[in-house]
Amino acid sequence: MYLQRKVDRFLAQWHAADDRKPLVIKGPRQVGKTESIRRFAKRHYENVVEINFVEEPKYRAITSDGYGVQDVVRNISLLDPSKKLVPNKTLIFFDEVQDHPDIATTLKFFHIDKRFDVICSGSMLGINYQRIESNSVGYKTDYEMHSLDFEEFLWAKGYSDDVVEGMFSHLVDLKPFSDTEMDLFLSLFVDYCTLGGMPAVVAAYITSGTFSDTLQIQRQLVLDYQEDIQKYAVGLDRARILNVFKHIPIQLAKDNKKFQISKVARGARFKDYRGCIEWLESAGIVNVCHCLSFPELPLKGNYDENKYKIYCADSGLFVSMLDDEASDDLRANRNLGVYKGALYESIVAEALRKSGYELYYYKRENSTLEEDFFVRTRNNLVPVEVKARNGSAKSMRTLLSSDSYPDIQFGIKLSAGNVGSSDGLLTLPYFITFLLRRLLRAYDDGDTVELFDRGVR
Repeated sequence: MYLQRKVDRFLAQWHAADDRKPLVIKGPRQVGKTESIRRFAKRHYENVVEINFVEEPKYRAITSDGYGVQDVVRNISLLDPSKKLVPNKTLIFFDEVQDHPDIATTLKFFHIDKRFDVICSGSMLGINYQRIESNSVGYKTDYEMHSLDFEEFLWAKGYSDDVVEGMFSHLVDLKPFSDTEMDLFLSLFVDYCTLGGMPAVVAAYITSGTFSDTLQIQRQLVLDYQEDIQKYAVGLDRARILNVFKHIPIQLAKDNKKFQISKVARGARFKDYRGCIEWLESAGIVNVCHCLSFPELPLKGNYDENKYKIYCADSGLFVSMLDDEASDDLRANRNLGVYKGALYESIVAEALRKSGYELYYYKRENSTLEEDFFVRTRNNLVPVEVKARNGSAKSMRTLLSSDSYPDIQFGIKLSAGNVGSSDGLLTLPYFITFLLRRLLRAYDDGDTVELFDRGVR
């Protein structure tokens, strides 16, 4: 079964552009890139030439005579005369380009030539992306794809865009959800958190209507990631990368969720593991949340590179990596509080990252002041606190009330509670995190001024 994805709309918009550039879709493995591209290609092109550099390594030779369009097209036809390369009616789809990043050099020439549309995709693109970028800068369009977010999960469950618009209107109008709506969306959200957004897992759940076999699929995907580490981590200590990856659930289980290299192995030092963490992040396997030096704008560059948290990029894979007791508790009792709230933070980190945010937190030394995440509007820094229960947000209140943080005018608390606002603190349920960026953009555009004026000091 095909699951509707946000990339579908992007691909349609790309195709409609008069001067479209070659497209590079990057993202971790098994998030649905190939399936989405194939579906789009079938609907929009008379001819599609698909080349997979992993399954068909012979095609790595298509650039052996040069990177010009004529050379590449001729060599494709020599290797397989059945491939039809009809000018102005053909999409060339280069898949698994991480195994032949040199193909990126051809994108400039394809863009100038304009006879063929080109899409490139790969599951470990981040690893070789610097090389790809240097060979094609200015001649391509990029799109980053993730596993399904909660909105896409709602689509998979049969809910329309009208339902999402209704959810958004609750935020803009500061209107609490009804008890029926809260029960429904929280139930769907717990299912989503348990499953994650990997298409194979969601499809199995939608098809069977149960969680049967989903844990097995999740754990196989984790094994696949570990195999990728063994295959692609060239020049780095593969054992160290695997060790960091396996320690994510263990370290998130602690009250202090800052990732500590010293806990990964005896005598481990940050300088020896820095490349490992960057590798995992570039591969799209983890999300890294950096500790701000001080809660102020701008965010980029304003952090301590030695302090960070690491989250799995997909909550379902994180759940599958938990010990059996915690995983069973979540699945059987729908207890999101497993691992001392680590799952809540991981889910919010995932939703923010899928919305396009970089991840930042703050922990003041020798103090209890700590904030889980920070996002921003055009002019304001916005702290985001994640509460496992509907408790008070002490650190948030400190940030809002103190004159020491002039960039902070209001904050957002995410919890199991309903929509509400008081003294500069906007309270929202977890399940709307995917709408947060849209809400703050509306604020910048002046569409939600009344909402924030009610609460902002």
